[in-house]
Amino acid sequence: MAQYTVSYAESDLEQAALEWFEELNYDKAYGPDISPEGEYPERQYYQDVILEDRLRDALIRINKHVPREAIEEAVRIIMIPRSPSLLINNKAFQKMITDGIDVQYRNANGDYPTVKVWIFDTHPDRIHNNDFLVVNQFTVIEHQTEKRPDIVVFVNGLPLAVIELKSASNEEVGISDAYNQVQTYKHVIPSLFTFNSFMVISDGVNARVGTLTADEDRFMMWRTIDGEDVADSSIPQLEVLIKGMFEKQRLLDIIKHFVLFQTDGEHIYKIVAGYHQYHATNKAITSTERATLQAGDRKIGVIWHTQGSGKSLSMVFYAGKLVLTLDNPTIVVVTDRNDLDDQLFATFSKSKDLLRQTPQQANDRTHLRDLLSVESGGIIFTTVHKFTPEEGEAAYPVLTDRRNVIVIADEAHRSQYGFHAEMVGKDDEAAVKYGYAKYMRDALPNASYIGYTGTPVELADKNTPAVFGDYIDVYDMTRAVEDGTTVKIFYESRIARLELSDEERPRIDDDYEDITEYQEYSQQEKLKSKWARLEALAGSEKRVKKIAKDIVTHYEQRQGAMSGKAMIAVMSRRIAIDLYKAIIALRPEWHSDDDNEGKIKIVMTGSSSDPEDWQPYIGNKRRREYLAKRMKDLSDPLEIVIVRDMWLTGFDVPSMSTMYIDKPMKGHNLMQAIARVNRVFRNKPGGLIVDYIGIADNLKLALQQYTENDRKTAGIDTDQAVDYMVERMQLIRELLYGHNYTKFASEKASERMQAIVETVDYVLGLGKEGKRNFLNWTVEVAQSYALCATTEAAEQLNVEISFYKAVKSGIVKLITPENKRKTTSELDAQLNQLISKSVISDEVVDILEAVGLQKPNIAILSNEFLEHVKGLKQRNLAVELLRRLLQGKVKAVSRTSIVQSRKFSEMLDEAIRKYNNRTIETTQVIEELIRMAKEMNAAVKRGEDLGLIKEELAFYDALASNESAKQMMGDLVLKQIAHELTQAIKSNIKVDWTLRENVRAQMRVIVKRLLKKYGYPPDLEQMAIDLVIEQAEVMGKSELEEFHY
Repeated sequence: MAQYTVSYAESDLEQAALEWFEELNYDKAYGPDISPEGEYPERQYYQDVILEDRLRDALIRINKHVPREAIEEAVRIIMIPRSPSLLINNKAFQKMITDGIDVQYRNANGDYPTVKVWIFDTHPDRIHNNDFLVVNQFTVIEHQTEKRPDIVVFVNGLPLAVIELKSASNEEVGISDAYNQVQTYKHVIPSLFTFNSFMVISDGVNARVGTLTADEDRFMMWRTIDGEDVADSSIPQLEVLIKGMFEKQRLLDIIKHFVLFQTDGEHIYKIVAGYHQYHATNKAITSTERATLQAGDRKIGVIWHTQGSGKSLSMVFYAGKLVLTLDNPTIVVVTDRNDLDDQLFATFSKSKDLLRQTPQQANDRTHLRDLLSVESGGIIFTTVHKFTPEEGEAAYPVLTDRRNVIVIADEAHRSQYGFHAEMVGKDDEAAVKYGYAKYMRDALPNASYIGYTGTPVELADKNTPAVFGDYIDVYDMTRAVEDGTTVKIFYESRIARLELSDEERPRIDDDYEDITEYQEYSQQEKLKSKWARLEALAGSEKRVKKIAKDIVTHYEQRQGAMSGKAMIAVMSRRIAIDLYKAIIALRPEWHSDDDNEGKIKIVMTGSSSDPEDWQPYIGNKRRREYLAKRMKDLSDPLEIVIVRDMWLTGFDVPSMSTMYIDKPMKGHNLMQAIARVNRVFRNKPGGLIVDYIGIADNLKLALQQYTENDRKTAGIDTDQAVDYMVERMQLIRELLYGHNYTKFASEKASERMQAIVETVDYVLGLGKEGKRNFLNWTVEVAQSYALCATTEAAEQLNVEISFYKAVKSGIVKLITPENKRKTTSELDAQLNQLISKSVISDEVVDILEAVGLQKPNIAILSNEFLEHVKGLKQRNLAVELLRRLLQGKVKAVSRTSIVQSRKFSEMLDEAIRKYNNRTIETTQVIEELIRMAKEMNAAVKRGEDLGLIKEELAFYDALASNESAKQMMGDLVLKQIAHELTQAIKSNIKVDWTLRENVRAQMRVIVKRLLKKYGYPPDLEQMAIDLVIEQAEVMGKSELEEFHY
């Protein structure tokens, strides 16, 4: 998809954002104007983050019948946090948004009644009761630290959103810098985020939204304005996000119904719905209102949201809004497997604040009937199998005939939801058995049905539309990958042949599916005799050992290129155990009898009747939950699990990157299984499916149910990654043509290091474009290698790739200032392990150490160090090293003296320009840079010679920058002016003075009077004033940072 490329400077982007808010009819204010010292103050102190008058006025408008005393108490409750924890306070505020505030107050009779006070009026006809304000440059001072977010969005005086912007025209900064900035704000001015619903970051090209707890990879795009169409790529992403999320009615809808908190027992997570979840839920609510009318067809519809895109949370958001919309209905959530029922129940249970009730899980049919006996309310979880008639019953009894019952079916495409009938013979009798859809209709005759699925409804499937209706919303794999909601899935074939006749092979998949699909686990085991021969072939000792050896080798090679956890899916519990034993025979250190330890585990069910040697691997529900927790913990050593059916659907481990499949699968079951590795996690480029049994044809058939685009983004063969890697490798080789770097494969570490340093020097000599190409191509090679590291082609190239990575690391370290993140930091983090330990370290190469130099103190570039640099054999490296060091020096000078920093910056730019254009030789530019370094050192000592402190010297330089003024007035007078200026400026520095024109004007008057007092030339006065004020701004910033005003 084409990217929007129009660039904005940061201030331009800020103004554009304000204009988009104005188009949404927001009021606008300039932060300094409403500050405590502003022209129209709305805050008493800089630590105040609530605009109290706006809050009070809004509460009075919204709660017209609430006494003023109760309003004042509500204001007090909102403004005073109850906990030292930001997250706990934020969660408490979210509950105020959803449930209102119960306020007790003393009335005229001396009683203490309780009334409900609402913070926002979300009714579409009363949106005008709310106060919407956008403020730019809003300064907050907390714990003596001053910060100024770019834009803060206030609703009813409460800061609900913070927007941080970075310039798109500056290649040195990007959206990651904006993310890092808001993380800093969170820690140093946490009070601003007590009331935060979400944060927005943008670099002018990209725009993302996330919550207080979201990692950078969970800040997501918002790609639609109206909810109907994905916005055209020609519209700036930030404009789409602002107009898509901050439209007044939509914003209040989002913060009330689409924000929730969850906890895993250790950490609290805040979640805001993605655009696909938000709009799908509202479409489903509208469809529900239609279907549940007296004349409605009770078919709400089907939502197809691809696996990994947050389908379970979409169901939570739907249920949460449904309980308010339909006046407290009863919601029955139906799954087809006990483990899925447990997983979904856990997700809902963690979201009970949004649901306003605690979900319940039916243990059996009697319990289900009891739970449904209430007149309204309740969220009930059950498996579809509980809708089976008892032995001897011809029909399923009615559990409730109420109309306010909504059935939510998970994975609604599956055949068990059908109406089909079949004749089942038993002894001399025959009985008619129906699909579960009929039994559910018998039990809940007036209920309405909605289906959620992660895979598309098959074209031949007539049952699903008959039960649930047509699609309500579709969010397919292509869009999820484009949005960064999921990652691409790659396919690698490593077939371990079955000794099976040709006529039997085509029947494998169908036999297996017919026997095992949709059955409870105990039933599956009873039926295993029907496919015993296939299981015996797949689980032969020779084949299992072969697969074990390959998995160990493959996994270890893959870990060398990209860390991540793995799952192995096999045909039977016996094979799972045999495979486990074969793997730990190869890697004994991976095993542990203790569930708290060990790198690999089996996850399966069983009973006491199973063989004795199986018992150590069989666990109860509590054990499975504990292993799931370990698997989800990135720091836990548990990295590999072997499963038969458990965890192949609904189990979410974002760090899982590899799925080994040795089990016949097809259709939606296959698509659900491979989706275990499509979750977004940090810098994971994609998930990998490793096929041992031959699922390629079934994968293609399954993909035919997806859109044409989806067939391009799922099941991508690793051969494509190999081809791309080889293509980029060839480009690098051509770039380095003529340079001898053959020693990179030497057995001697010193020669390998020499090859790195010499190649760094060579690449730096290629000029800006050559250097950029090398860095980009190396990143692309490394990324493609991560996806195909276990292929033969990748193995043959890993030594050479290691070398290019090491050269790139050296260049990046050399040219990147230490206080900046590396431009390729995300990929470096992902590829931070060794590609080939035996060849070369993939750690960042310290070029200074490599050429025998001690790391210098940038503030003091000693003559001794400069002479060492002058004598370096690698001349291009010497230039790059000096350039970097001098840039650091210039930056340090700029904090105190703009005149000196400009002078040195211009000298440095000119020298490097001549070097890049090759108008002077490398030796000449080194000499020039060394002279410049010595001049910088000398400049620092000037203040001592003149008897001036550093601030006075900076003002002296500003006044003396005009040579004629210097000659006319002399050093003594200029020094006196500089001394008095320093005192005057320091005594008048105030927060935000650089942003407030009235204070700037006062500063200009002070400077002008001083210049006039000492007879500074009038024709040079204006230029001097401008320069002095600019220098004062630099000094003021330094003062505030140093003294934490």
